[in-house]
Amino acid sequence: MKVIVVGAGVVGTMHAWHAVERGHEVVHIEREAEARGASLRNFGQIWVSGRAGGEELDTALRARELWEGIGARVPGLGFRAIGSLTPVRGALELAVAEAAVARPDAAARGYKLLTADEARAINPALRGAFEAALWCERDAAVEPRLAQLALREALLATGRYTFLPNREVRDVVGENAVRDDRGQTHTGDAVVLCTGAWLSGLVREVAGEIPVRRVRLQMMQTAPLGEPLTTSVADADSFRYYPAYASPALDALNEGQAQDPTAATHKMQLLMVQRLDGGLTIGDTHEYEHPFAFDTLEDPYEHLTRVVESFLGRPLPKIRRRWAGVYAQCVDTSRVVHRQRVRDGVWLVTGPGGRGMTCSPAIAETTANELGW
Repeated sequence: MKVIVVGAGVVGTMHAWHAVERGHEVVHIEREAEARGASLRNFGQIWVSGRAGGEELDTALRARELWEGIGARVPGLGFRAIGSLTPVRGALELAVAEAAVARPDAAARGYKLLTADEARAINPALRGAFEAALWCERDAAVEPRLAQLALREALLATGRYTFLPNREVRDVVGENAVRDDRGQTHTGDAVVLCTGAWLSGLVREVAGEIPVRRVRLQMMQTAPLGEPLTTSVADADSFRYYPAYASPALDALNEGQAQDPTAATHKMQLLMVQRLDGGLTIGDTHEYEHPFAFDTLEDPYEHLTRVVESFLGRPLPKIRRRWAGVYAQCVDTSRVVHRQRVRDGVWLVTGPGGRGMTCSPAIAETTANELGW
């Protein structure tokens, strides 16, 4: 069987991975020299903790299992089973954490409520003031700037994988075939379009208007911290953002403790993970209204710096990089991904939102199973 995969971000690359793993030949087409979108511009977090119960959590847990297995075979991914801590302050934030630990699926997530001293025993870099922390043992991390490259190197070594960069697919030709902007037609037994946030052009022509929106974010990365940050770190604003934390306690937090004005304006939460070079990836904002700004704003970065320094109890290292990214998200956020057959033998898979890095191995596995690879 021959599979044509369009798009070399993490979702497309994981589709290629599953096809090759099942003994098939893959032709992988990317419009740039390599993926440059949301698959690189993220935290690299395999984020189980905040996922909605049911299908979304099941997908994240399966993806977490797959990431660990792939990471053992492809060390270049930089897979680390580091878990996460969400420090909390005050009775209202603590109550949300307590409600999370009381969830029926708390054990599956690896939730545990820790005292501040217990949290610092796990992550000694958290020297700032907080009263307790929500621990999620199942969270993990990979290196987003390296993951696709490492996976591609492993795929190339199989001899059943061909990577074609700098080619933009312009047309779906009949069944099971696409034509690129060099006039070359690529025919297989199945075609999977994993175009990320590219929702116009070819996608609109073959699928029409789909229930997927684009979301813009801002992030930054520091110079090396100079010490290990042994877990991912979130703040209580993540309770407001992720569906796992919905509860009467969260309602009370929203009513009784106003979000910082900058965080509220830019729909922010703190997420932070340490890179293999020691730097910290920190974010993020959420912008939903089009047209998106073309520049980045300083207020969100200043807010994030204050929050991080309050947890670390020390100044941040120098900021080395700031960037914006755009990802595609299903309008119905209860759906893990938008998967649609757009022609006989041609499927579109897009819209995982901020779950893309976390859930991509399981999303691709589901596609492979449904298509009978």
